[in-house]
Amino acid sequence: MNNIAILILAAGSSSRMGAPKQLLAVGNQKMISVIVGNAAKSKAGKIYCVLGAKAEEIQKDIKRSGAEVIYNADWEKGLGSSIAAGVKHMCSTKEQLDGILIMLSDQPKVDEVYLNNMIRLFKQKPDKIIASKYQYRYGVPALFPSAYFKLLMQLEGDKGARSILNKTHKMNVETPGDSECLDDIDTPEDYHKFLSLNSKL
Repeated sequence: MNNIAILILAAGSSSRMGAPKQLLAVGNQKMISVIVGNAAKSKAGKIYCVLGAKAEEIQKDIKRSGAEVIYNADWEKGLGSSIAAGVKHMCSTKEQLDGILIMLSDQPKVDEVYLNNMIRLFKQKPDKIIASKYQYRYGVPALFPSAYFKLLMQLEGDKGARSILNKTHKMNVETPGDSECLDDIDTPEDYHKFLSLNSKL
């Protein structure tokens, strides 16, 4: 029971950044390496990473991490297509998963402590979706029980996990509480602000 895998979404082209944000420097590492490293330090089992734009270049920075790469040929269609591709691949393996924890590749402060809090809450309430709480909505990182895998595989285009979290299934969502680590990095301004506030990384 409670066999949980992590799915990292890293297929986007980072159009607002103007360069692949997965490859931005965070301390002496690339951002994707930090994200995968945080996932690896958690109590989840296997780690999967969906790639698309600049896949070969990004893959070089995670090939030693133990994460399994999933290539989404339809990455240009949006986040939903990457979630669907990732979950379909994960469900095609022989591994029986109780939950899939979906992460983004631009939230380097989402560490193993936050991820483990989500996993702990899921073990207490295995029928609930454990999602992050933003100001007016729920979002990822989010841990979905197996009952939601089919819905995740049906996502398409830019319709991401929020469409599940904030509509008909909203009443079945629990949150770990802490939201200080949830800032994402979308623009050069976001990146410079992050570096100025996290100079010790």
